[in-house]
Amino acid sequence: MHHSLPLRSVLLRTAAAHLLLTLAICVPDMAIAQASPFLTGASSLQTNILAWLTPVAIILVMVLGGMAMANRMSWGWCIGAILGIAIGFGAPQIVTWVRGMFGV
Repeated sequence: MHHSLPLRSVLLRTAAAHLLLTLAICVPDMAIAQASPFLTGASSLQTNILAWLTPVAIILVMVLGGMAMANRMSWGWCIGAILGIAIGFGAPQIVTWVRGMFGV
């Protein structure tokens, strides 16, 4: 036995396919005026890393404060944490500064 789709179902699917094709052709491509996909992805990655780094840095400072209160910390760790946080959050400014030094 051969089962065929009712004519109404075939017409609805065809109409839906034509509608989607028409929308895809008629809707202007908004990505043309934007930056390259690489730059968009790199900026997104930078934003995500900074969003992830913020609570980690807060927890690190809290742990270092607790260790300092208990007198169980080498002050080299504190200086290293401060430098790490400064480099992590100041990376865009550091790169801009270095590029300016070399005229790039």
